[in-house]
Amino acid sequence: MTFSDDFTIGSKEELEAMIDELGFVPFFGNEIPGFSIEDHIAEGCWYDDADSGFWPAWEWKGPVIRDKKCAYGKFLRNKAMYVSSKWFLDFANFRRDGYDFDARYDDGLASFYDKELYELLDAGAPVLSKTLKQEGGYGRNGRKGFDGIMTRLQKQCYVITSDFHYASDKFGNEYGWGIAEYSTPEKFFGKKFSGAVYKRSPEESYRRVLKQFRKILPDAEDRQIERILK
Repeated sequence: MTFSDDFTIGSKEELEAMIDELGFVPFFGNEIPGFSIEDHIAEGCWYDDADSGFWPAWEWKGPVIRDKKCAYGKFLRNKAMYVSSKWFLDFANFRRDGYDFDARYDDGLASFYDKELYELLDAGAPVLSKTLKQEGGYGRNGRKGFDGIMTRLQKQCYVITSDFHYASDKFGNEYGWGIAEYSTPEKFFGKKFSGAVYKRSPEESYRRVLKQFRKILPDAEDRQIERILK
């Protein structure tokens, strides 16, 4: 399978198989045609064509993350993407440029505000976004910049979305948009990640990821792939 093939995703199981096979699966459409769930979703499974108010592609997020133990976050041009556990080691290594977060900060490559929020999250992980905002003093009448910092930490692969939680009514029925739960890859994957993420050089990890993107995107130009990977 490649993203150039003609296929549709109509179930959670089909999405999980796709993540296993392709390794990198963006949620939303982007500058490379066909490279997303949105481009291949079956009729009735996207929010704008599901009259029942049940939007399967959104409802699958938490279960897919839990079942496949895959990474999910704003890894691709500030948009969400699933990355299989097999490929996340190399992806995180090249995005981090070989740095753990403390080393990045010590070398002046991360701001104090990023460090403050990262350490707050790491101390409580897994932690809901609303809890993290409250504990960090972010909000309408408080500190600003939460979304920007979180997006940056995800892009650098220091933070991932580890689940989604839903509010429920007095009858136990869930409703509304899912509330993101955040964690660090080190805590989500454990020693399988922390003991292997820096095994290769960042340059070697990048070459491996680039090769996989070329494989799953046979119609895309190298310049397109390289731009979205950066």
